[in-house]
Amino acid sequence: MARQTGRLRAGHQLQLLEGSAEFFPALTAALDTACHEVWLETYIFDFTNTGASVAAALERAALRGVQVRVLVDGFGSEPTPVAWQERLARAGVHWQVYEPLGSRLRLAWPGSWRRLHRKLCVVDAALAFCGGINILDDLHDPHHGVLPAPRLDFCVQVRGPLVADIRQAMHQLWLRLPAVHGYQPQAFAQAWLPGQTQGVTGPVGEPTPASERDGRAPAPVVRPVAAANARAALLLRDNLRHRVRIERAYLRAIGRAREEVLIANAYFLPGRRLRLALERAAQRGVQVRLLLQGRYEYFMQYYASRPVYASLLRAGVSIHEYAPSFLHAKVAVIDGRWATVGSSNLDPLSLLLAREANLVVEDADFAGTLRERLLELIRLEGEATDPMQYALRPWRERVLERLALVVMRLALAVQGKRYL
Repeated sequence: MARQTGRLRAGHQLQLLEGSAEFFPALTAALDTACHEVWLETYIFDFTNTGASVAAALERAALRGVQVRVLVDGFGSEPTPVAWQERLARAGVHWQVYEPLGSRLRLAWPGSWRRLHRKLCVVDAALAFCGGINILDDLHDPHHGVLPAPRLDFCVQVRGPLVADIRQAMHQLWLRLPAVHGYQPQAFAQAWLPGQTQGVTGPVGEPTPASERDGRAPAPVVRPVAAANARAALLLRDNLRHRVRIERAYLRAIGRAREEVLIANAYFLPGRRLRLALERAAQRGVQVRLLLQGRYEYFMQYYASRPVYASLLRAGVSIHEYAPSFLHAKVAVIDGRWATVGSSNLDPLSLLLAREANLVVEDADFAGTLRERLLELIRLEGEATDPMQYALRPWRERVLERLALVVMRLALAVQGKRYL
């Protein structure tokens, strides 16, 4: 019988991990102790720098006889370097590509933006990871090159009843892909479309030793277990049964907030219901603070979010922009006890189109750990948005904002959606 995702259950050991500098060592350690199976889903799998260390750990596991299954998104992940294709194929890694595009022109087709955006991993049905971190080096971006500071993102290492739920979700999607998309699960080397043989920019082969990375890979910070007996639930978003589960969880938690709402989100373009929930919380005396993207990454996401600021600022919401590097986090803490960490942005691409996965946690220790880190980021690296300066922003910015909103609406219309 299928398990009910979304139900809070006790008995979880949770550890908060920040960035690939903490996530990759924990992930590779788990892969190197795997005995039976590994399931991995990611939007981006990039083999540059420390990303190659994860690929090498998958290879080692498969060579030991572990069943290794990897699912990557056909838009988010660039074609894999030929050398890695051959290595993983020889090792016996099973690899599938979710909705391979073939051509970027297919993005204009209805349904083509329904991407796999989940970041999940399960090892031996005993340990899981869920969050927003891709298999992508913290200091590398496929489009922008070397970053000035590590990308900001979070993940949770999970032990407890939820591991079975996460495994079941991954197993079901793996089995459904052949029926939905008309191809059969095959070994890694047979899963690639013709012409997908060019490697991505960056080193290919064995992972680069830390001593050869000019000190760019700091020693991982080992955080203590953030919760030893936490209540937690898995929230999935898809285009069938679970279309609004993540958004509904946010709305319920914000609606019940009495003291504080703290959100860090990479691509923030909430629809009317979420905007009103945040504004009403601020108006009834709840301290609402947002940590949002302050560095230009993508035209549509960057500029389309700016007009949303106006009503939020009028309601008393504090908005801080993070600019040392790219903000990629999708996390929240409410009243110091409710928290969520996952892959879902608060924008229409995540809330209407993509497959997403978030953990919701009700635990004061876990929520407190995440809250302290977010407050530190706001205090030290968040630039507060002044309502007066925002109102006087240049006309050129306003034009770009309106243009981005038009582009967003047109893109959603092509996909048969309306959000704003």
